[in-house]
Order: sequence, then structure tokens, then C-alpha cells
Amino acid sequence: MRGLTAARIRRFLSDTATWESYYDNVADISFPLGGGPVLEDGLAFRFGTFGRGRPGPAAWTARQDGAPEEGLDVPHVWLVEDLSGGRVRILTRETQIGRPAAALARQTPNPVPNGHQAWLDGLVRAAEAA
Repeated sequence: MRGLTAARIRRFLSDTATWESYYDNVADISFPLGGGPVLEDGLAFRFGTFGRGRPGPAAWTARQDGAPEEGLDVPHVWLVEDLSGGRVRILTRETQIGRPAAALARQTPNPVPNGHQAWLDGLVRAAEAA
């Protein structure tokens, strides 16, 4: 993206109070041990997405304990960096391990990459509007 900086993007990614303003697949953000709404190393937080509440920073691991048909392990990483020419690169990568993730992967259209693209698009729109 041209005309944006990594710092501007990170502001919207790290402040969970802004998430619902630009991404409609997130809800019920909470900090069970206190802190927030700005993410920092070691801060525990939860949020709902795809109809599920998950603990979850620009990198987090979400876990949903339970029987094999319910358990999930979901590492999610964001890379936001300034490039030459006044550009910024925003990459996100997520790996989902567990039966619920396998079921999502078989859906057409697949809600996970579509949801991540919506998050990226909303993040850019919010940063551009700020």
C-alpha cells in the first residue's frame, strides 16, 4: 500500500478498541487478567470470531481446549513493515490445527482466508481514514 506507514497500521492492529470499527468478524474483546485495550507482550485477551471466543498480540496463539472435535491450536502472525517509495507491506499468516479447522477448510468459499482479507482491507481503510 502506498501512502501509509507501518506505524499507522500498527496503531489500528495493536489497539483492540478499534477492531470492531473496521472488521465485522470480531466481537466481545475482553482482557480476563486486566490490561488492554492496547496489546502488549504477554497480555492475555479473548475475542469472538467465526462465532467462537478465543484467547488470543501482532502475533498470538489462540487455543480452544476440549474434545478432539472441539480443540483448536491457531498461531497467527502479522508482519507490518515500511518499504522504500513510501509503501507499507502488511502480511498475515495463520495455521489452524484441529478438527474444527479442518471442517472450515472444506467450506466453499473458505471463511478463514476471506475473513483475513476482510480484516486486512478494513485495517487499511481505517489507517487511510485516520
